Amino acid sequence: MPLADHLRELRNRLAKAMLAVTIASVVAAFYSQDLMRILASPVTTCDKGVLETGGKCATIVYTDLLSPFTTTVKVVMMAGIIAACPVWLYQLWAFVAPGLHKNEKKYTYFFASAAVPLFAAGAYLAFVIMPVSMKVLLSITPDTAANFLEVDKILDFAVRMVLIFGFSFELPLLLIMLNVAGVVTGRRMAGWWRGVVMAIFVFGAVATPSTDPLGMIALAGPIIVLYFIAVGIALLNDKRRRRNDPDAELDDDEASELDLTPDGIGAIESVPASRALPEQATGEADGGRSNRLNGYDDVT
Repeated sequence: MPLADHLRELRNRLAKAMLAVTIASVVAAFYSQDLMRILASPVTTCDKGVLETGGKCATIVYTDLLSPFTTTVKVVMMAGIIAACPVWLYQLWAFVAPGLHKNEKKYTYFFASAAVPLFAAGAYLAFVIMPVSMKVLLSITPDTAANFLEVDKILDFAVRMVLIFGFSFELPLLLIMLNVAGVVTGRRMAGWWRGVVMAIFVFGAVATPSTDPLGMIALAGPIIVLYFIAVGIALLNDKRRRRNDPDAELDDDEASELDLTPDGIGAIESVPASRALPEQATGEADGGRSNRLNGYDDVT
């Protein structure tokens, strides 16, 4: 299609995706109170009318006049984006799919079907870890102070945890994609395991909003397991590739093994002489003979 048609198609796809997100957000607005309770559930809250010092519990508060409204809008919009993800993911796929070949579509189906469960597993693990992480963070509070947590801060903490855990679980899928594309081999991935394990633990310590070691281990442990699963899948894929094509793993500038054994030379056969020369064309130079032994004459 011309560029204008592509832009028009993109506009229509975006409009449908935004309409789906808007409708889902409007529906989520009717359940905003339930969503706010789910959001605050990882926090150990104090009893009503009781102000306790130390790190036993916390009181959830709003510190600004517009905070209840803005926080509710954020929660409702986030719920709308999550609830409408099948629609806007399909619109994205429908825009990209016409430009893909058949085998590319096959791999896209596989990676898309694997990416959603991996992200969901990471998000679920984040919700499991959040209560423990918040309890550890609250326990640092001195006995002479009380905890007042803003809902905005809780929302930011939850979103960061979900996104970090969810996207971290996509790392093995990225490695498999690179292996399928021929960028990296399974043997090379297996040789990186020491550095990868160390890097994953460092990433878990830096990326998690909580500073407790439990959050780091909870993030790093599953990723390491998924990494070795990805290495196993890559090794199986390399084995299949070598079986179909022995030279599949060679680099572009790496020569394959060649059979340099010379072939035997057969018997000499007679070839008619060329008539390109004038004396050959007239037949005067050789007395009217048109053939030469082995195709050669005196002039040649």
